Amino acid sequence: MEMMNNWMTRLMAMLVAVLALATGARADDFLEPDQAFQLKGELVDAHAVRLSWAIAPGYHLYRDRLSFKADGAQIAAPALPAGLRKFDANFNKEMETYQDSLVVNLPLTAAAAFTLQVGYQGCADAGLCYSPATQSYRVDPSVPGKLVAVDAPPAAIVATAAAAPAHEDDSSLAQRTLQSGSAWRIGLAFLAFGLLLSFTPCVLPMVPILSSIIVGEGAVSRGRGFSLALAYCLGMALVYTSLGVAAGLAGEGLAGALQKPWVLLTFGALLVGLALSMFDVYQLQLPSALQSRLSATSGNMGGGRFAGVFVMGALSALIVGPCVAGPLAGALLYISQTRNVWTGGWALFSMAVGMSVPLLLTGISAGSLLPRAGAWMNGVKKVFGLLLIAVAIWMVTPVFPVTVMMALWGVFALLCAVFLHVFEPLPAKSGAGLGAYVGKTLGLAFLVGGLFELAGAASAGRDVLQPLGHLSIARTEGAAPAGDEIRFSRIKTVEELDQVLASSTTPVMLDFYADWCVSCKEMERFTFSKPAVSGKLKQVRLIQVDVTANSADDKALMKRFGLFGPPGIILFNGGKEIPNSRVIGFLAPEPFVQHLGRHLTS
Repeated sequence: MEMMNNWMTRLMAMLVAVLALATGARADDFLEPDQAFQLKGELVDAHAVRLSWAIAPGYHLYRDRLSFKADGAQIAAPALPAGLRKFDANFNKEMETYQDSLVVNLPLTAAAAFTLQVGYQGCADAGLCYSPATQSYRVDPSVPGKLVAVDAPPAAIVATAAAAPAHEDDSSLAQRTLQSGSAWRIGLAFLAFGLLLSFTPCVLPMVPILSSIIVGEGAVSRGRGFSLALAYCLGMALVYTSLGVAAGLAGEGLAGALQKPWVLLTFGALLVGLALSMFDVYQLQLPSALQSRLSATSGNMGGGRFAGVFVMGALSALIVGPCVAGPLAGALLYISQTRNVWTGGWALFSMAVGMSVPLLLTGISAGSLLPRAGAWMNGVKKVFGLLLIAVAIWMVTPVFPVTVMMALWGVFALLCAVFLHVFEPLPAKSGAGLGAYVGKTLGLAFLVGGLFELAGAASAGRDVLQPLGHLSIARTEGAAPAGDEIRFSRIKTVEELDQVLASSTTPVMLDFYADWCVSCKEMERFTFSKPAVSGKLKQVRLIQVDVTANSADDKALMKRFGLFGPPGIILFNGGKEIPNSRVIGFLAPEPFVQHLGRHLTS
């Protein structure tokens, strides 16, 4: 029992570390507005226009920010579909949002050609809120068909080296790798992507599932174990290769299909079902009728078991597909645009091979590395069961409001605390080793964290990572600003900015701000208000652009620097931008001070 508790403690510590990495990862790279929200217009007949948005995974449009205007025509109020209601920190209220796609049928009456203006605004789930956008179409009621945009947005602005973010997300990296066109480079890159993904909470839980299949065979040789693992991995590879080929054949839209709410809920439920097998609620195996049929079909070749394992591998790929959305979404997006069947199949086959490496090692080590039945095996199964539940909760995050997610994470944390025996007394002093104390500490941490999450959910909290943060913010709202708070001078045009840069004898910091930008307000409340920050900026000229109205001047300023929206901070010295000095998004006080120290040196 002592050995089992020690293993449970170590594995739970690994679980904490993996989950921290998974939740802490955040893309520093954002799509351009016309890529995040792809709008197409079509004149259905003389009395209706259909507007269709293809919304990239991880982004959403606001229902309240949609607008339709026409010069020379009458527009009836469209019947907008119901969206997902959730608290939005950007606007500090409940907002109705659309994900994946949106289709609006616009009734109209017009005797002659007219100009239709469509307004919309969206945000990235990671925190960036785009400026309001407007797209104009010239509509001729007598000519049905696809509408051509008037003053279409320019080609993507290529940021300078100074504007390049420090890190890139897996999706954009996957797309650029595919664009290289080199078969061996694509294969190696996606093999590496798959290998990295194999150590994420999405794929690791498949190891004990495969282990249970191999252990169920009884005494197996290394060759037999490897063959079973290979069958399992080939099932996974078939699914991913098929996805790549389908993306090449089907065109746009497949990447977002795996992010639809019903898909996420279905696979989340399947993950919970797999987790229950880790807790021995039921034994994970193919139905006996199916096993018998496969065995009978294979005859004396003994392939029935391999066929069953192959099917389970294919199912596991479908289950974890929505979870590995980084390179998978990026690859499917690019493949669907190029319609290159060969590239799509080869890339995702290589990724599946990389994801299969730990599984193949599990199979080939049948005689030595597979966990034996007993305390060790039970500990492994329980930890991976918890990991599967965590992935299921994370997977359905886009579907539910924040308060529901806080409640789910709270229950999960309490479940972890129970498995760490937090409510049981420590053994006698002579029998309590370091592992017991570490386990008790972890259990208490999970217990406190779970109670905090449940309290946050009960009090209408807004942030899973700061469940009670809304209470402290409510107390500090309206508080008098500190005496040493930094103050900005406002500018409105490119010309005013050029004048400031030309006349300044000290470094200049330009801050892009908007009232609807939650990260901008976080910078004001938590970063700019700190004495260490204000002290670092005493010899810096501070100017700010308020792009709330998204006027022509606001757009010109953001276009000059290749920004999609606030927040954005740019440093200048001698009238020129300091290379690699940009700050996009919220940055806490200490790293912001370090950033200023690196770039504002004499």
